[in-house]
Amino acid sequence: MNRVNTIIHLDAARKQGLTGKGVGVAILDTGIGYHPDLFPASSTGYLVRFVDFVNHQTHYYDDNGHGTHITGIIAGSGAGSQKLYRGIAPGCHFLSLKVLNQRGEGRIEHVLQAVQWLIEHQQKYRIRIVNISIGSSKGRHFSEDSPLVQSINSLWEHGMLVLTAAGNHGPGGGSIGAPGNSRKIITVGSSDPLQQTNTNDYSSRGPTEMCIKKPDVVAPGSHVVSCHPSPQKDASLFTKGNASYQARSGTSMSTPIVSGCLALLLEKYPHLTNREVKLHLRNTSLDLGFHHTRQGWGLIQCDKLLETPPALLS
Repeated sequence: MNRVNTIIHLDAARKQGLTGKGVGVAILDTGIGYHPDLFPASSTGYLVRFVDFVNHQTHYYDDNGHGTHITGIIAGSGAGSQKLYRGIAPGCHFLSLKVLNQRGEGRIEHVLQAVQWLIEHQQKYRIRIVNISIGSSKGRHFSEDSPLVQSINSLWEHGMLVLTAAGNHGPGGGSIGAPGNSRKIITVGSSDPLQQTNTNDYSSRGPTEMCIKKPDVVAPGSHVVSCHPSPQKDASLFTKGNASYQARSGTSMSTPIVSGCLALLLEKYPHLTNREVKLHLRNTSLDLGFHHTRQGWGLIQCDKLLETPPALLS
């Protein structure tokens, strides 16, 4: 993929031939645009459904780029870069649910509609993972009892493994917004501010207003290279052949790294429940030596996640 590959160690997955095949991943974001890494001529990974809750368009698109970037981290084939920027689980099938507009902003009712749609279509599309690389803006507070958080919790209660970004409002304590303040779902922070002294410490920290320990886990989130939907005159973009890529930073990027790793785990152990996956993630993460409010259980270790039988850690 890029430097992420060496940090979280995907060697075990590649040796075992794990690609996330058979695992459905739903991505709530700005949509998905065309990219050769996401729409290859032949691949086990593919887009199975696009639903637009913002503008109600029927054909897939991404008028911001964020959703395409997130999808590439999870499921990009790397076709446009000779697999240099390959996603973590390129064999999974994915769904793109557009709940954010071209500015990356969203309305609660669109998220609630998307959640209801996921519950209704969970079995049809074999949805195991829901990636939500979004969160409430700074200054907006949603309690655990709010419709937003309760709605996201319902996905977990229906057996889906839900992951959300901690947010980029750190380093102050109590800066994790919704739905990352849910005690049920997995909240992901960035490990880079903990491991690199020259990195801006943006990752939001716990505890939540209800004194819940958050985040749950951390993963790389700075300068992560992934897909951009179309070549544009933008200094931050670079091309490989006919494919455009961009480096982005934030806990939004950390979240799909964990989602991709868990897709590999569910391919290997499809019987695991979302609670069992969460416990296995906790027990295989690397303690970086920081307080839980900064690192959660620690840094995700994909090799250990896949090489340690979950039964031994229960």
